[in-house]
Amino acid sequence: MHEPVLLPEIITALRCQPDAVYIDGTVGAGGHAAAILTDSAPDGQLFALDQDDMALAIAQSQLAKFGQRVTLWQANFDQLAQIAQRHHLPLVDGILLDLGVSSMQIEQPERGFSFQADGFLDMRMDLTAGQTAADLVNHLSEIELAALIYRYGEERQSRRIAKAIVKSRPIFRTVSLAEVVTKAKVPSTQSNHRKIHPATQTFQALRIAVNDELGALERVLPQTLKLLKSGGRLAIISFHSLEDRIVKRFFQQESKDCICSSEQPICTCSHQATIQIITKKPITASSAEITKNPRSRSAKLRVIERVA
Repeated sequence: MHEPVLLPEIITALRCQPDAVYIDGTVGAGGHAAAILTDSAPDGQLFALDQDDMALAIAQSQLAKFGQRVTLWQANFDQLAQIAQRHHLPLVDGILLDLGVSSMQIEQPERGFSFQADGFLDMRMDLTAGQTAADLVNHLSEIELAALIYRYGEERQSRRIAKAIVKSRPIFRTVSLAEVVTKAKVPSTQSNHRKIHPATQTFQALRIAVNDELGALERVLPQTLKLLKSGGRLAIISFHSLEDRIVKRFFQQESKDCICSSEQPICTCSHQATIQIITKKPITASSAEITKNPRSRSAKLRVIERVA
């Protein structure tokens, strides 16, 4: 069963209480959602969404005991404002976004997220939309592949990997791609206390590209602030530096009264701070949680509060 990451920290950050309204934009298997509903009993409300219909079915089963206090929709969180308008949602007291892929999805070989189990190279969160990882691997040019792997995977050997992929095409299986990448990479001579599989960054890059994860994150951030009431909180868990960088920069910008260039002697932007940053540094998992749930090792939680 999927273990919700940083669960006590999330509940503390959102200040869950009765008669409050919350949004979980990435409900997954419903672990965070169940805790929010429990702590906001007896009448707290939760609106939750996920683009993965399989995850949504599990969440529906797990959260059924909360009855009409929870409402579920299948959608990407970048549609949050549209859904709120369509269903006349009130301003909310808290919003949670748990980014990235879940262990539940990774453990399903047929979804194509894992390089450790054989499956079709799919990687789509929403199985009804968009290109698969196999489409990208087999149809992008060598230059395009190298750029994608470097940008989204921060993989320094992206050119070697892209060249090997093109030479080995067609590739339709996860294990086949992992083998190609592993053979293409030159082993690092630098010591690394936490060894990662040679294909980790390439698989991450493909997953991010397939699901437009960074684009969706950039689109949803402004929407969340419009949905929060004054004093409401937004909590975001990221799992790699690309996500965390986007969140950090957005929070920093929205917490300032002026975002003009430092070279300008006079402010002309008329920007006003709308948030207060609660976590000056991101919250990370304890050693006990990491031992119990290794996925939490890379998790970073950032929290802000709406002030205007």
